[in-house]
Amino acid sequence: MSEDAAKLTRMAAEYAAAWSSRSAEAVADFYATDGQITINRGDVLKGRAALVEMAEAFFAAYPDLVVHCDDVRGAGGHALFAWTLEGHHAETGNYVKVGGWEEWELDGDLKVKASLGWYDAAEEQRQIAGGG
Repeated sequence: MSEDAAKLTRMAAEYAAAWSSRSAEAVADFYATDGQITINRGDVLKGRAALVEMAEAFFAAYPDLVVHCDDVRGAGGHALFAWTLEGHHAETGNYVKVGGWEEWELDGDLKVKASLGWYDAAEEQRQIAGGG
């Protein structure tokens, strides 16, 4: 594994750990100052305050949230971070486990400048409702 690949692998593992720590600030630390994320073609969430708010919403929905890094692949200043999210939904108490990925544009310090996130929201809602 090249040094760059090893750094990216370590960064992705640490990003998953930040999500699992339930610290919105820790999640936002992985983004450039003007970094942004778009999830499932939703609104562009740009800047630290928006990123913290997004992470806090996930933590409110899943108080015992754990994110696993399933895979990471890099190509120059771009990377694919594949993940699995699991936890119990705050309102229903139902266990939810869904996978997805983020397509990252990275700066020279491995900070995320832009992320396109994808997951099956219909499957998440089915599990939240108790569909197993």
